[in-house]
This record gives sequence, structure tokens and C-alpha cells, in this order.
Amino acid sequence: MHAAQEPKSKLKFVTLDKESNMSTQWQREEILRICSKEELAEKAQDIEVTIHVKKSQETRYNLDPGSFFVNHFWGRRPDGVAINVALKIVYILEFKWSTAKDEGFLEVKDAEANEQHKSIISALKVAAPEWEFEQINVVVGNRGSVVESDFHTKLKKLDIQDGKKDKVFVDHVTQVCEAHNRVIVSFLQQMQGGTRPTAEESRENIGHNVHV
Repeated sequence: MHAAQEPKSKLKFVTLDKESNMSTQWQREEILRICSKEELAEKAQDIEVTIHVKKSQETRYNLDPGSFFVNHFWGRRPDGVAINVALKIVYILEFKWSTAKDEGFLEVKDAEANEQHKSIISALKVAAPEWEFEQINVVVGNRGSVVESDFHTKLKKLDIQDGKKDKVFVDHVTQVCEAHNRVIVSFLQQMQGGTRPTAEESRENIGHNVHV
């Protein structure tokens, strides 16, 4: 996506190498322009305390309730962040794989992703009210399906050139299909006792006219 942006775009992807937690994000010079880590920590704690503590997190919470919520916030890991310093706009990026089988998988996963990072968005809006914050979710269905209109709308927000949107879409779908293939091949390897399929074996019909 970065390579396909408009040449004059001021929107910068600050997580090109890999995803990182919020604590690491707030060591970046461009991110620190939004607000200080101390300011965000204060607002984040007020919001995190309103979120139910999951059963799997109860042990850490009981050890140190005072620092649990702040540490939990700084440990959150959005899949990406894009920032336009000139326009004071920040996009939190999240990629979701849906196992839902109904046609509403996009809305279901979109809501789930927004819930996942609502404390990030909420804390940022309070700590830096002069900035605009929005979450952009990219959702893939359990059959490798991608809602093209939704995907193109989000590419526009990220300043992707019109002439390159179709290529970005095709590349995205290709990677999704390759990910499906790796999962299926891995499953077959486990079923076959850990043996690695040969080129011919990888064309096996596993049912429903699906070959791998």
C-alpha cells in the first residue's frame, strides 16, 4: 500500500517493518507529535478501568491492580498505524480473518475489531482533541472472500492511487489465497504423519473440487 500511494500524499505508514505494541509506537518521533506518553497513559487508564477484565487476565490483575490497566493499554498491538501530521489525522489499522459463514461476516468482524481497539481510539481522542482518529479494518472471509467495494473505500482513505487500487486488491486476494493454501497443506501434513507433500501430492483433491 505504501508504494501505491499518491506521490504527494502526506499520509505515512509508520509500521512498515512489523506490528508493534503501543509502548513501542510511542517511541517514534512522528507519533510523539500527537501527545506525550504521560498524557496518553493518564487518559488510557481512565478508559481501561471501564473494560471488563478477562478471566485469562485475572492473575495479572490480582498481582498488581494499580498498574494492570496502564500496562494492558501499552501492550495493545494494532496491526498498523498511518499518520498525516499536516492534517493531524491518525488511522489505526487492523486486519481480521473471519470464520463466520453468513453474509454478514464483514459487519461482525468490523464490530469486533472496533471493540478490540476502542480504548486506543477513545484515549487518543481525549488526550489529543485537536487530532482526528479513525480505525480502518480490513476483513477477509473464511472462504478467502473480500468485499471489493469496502476494500476500495478504505484504499481511498489511505491515499492509494486510483490507477493502482485494482492491483493492490488483486495482490491482497492472492496473499489471502496463499494463506489458505498454507493452512490446508499444513493440515494435510499433520494428517499424513508430518510428511511434506510432493509437487504431485500437493494437487490432491481434498473434496468439493478443491485441489492443493
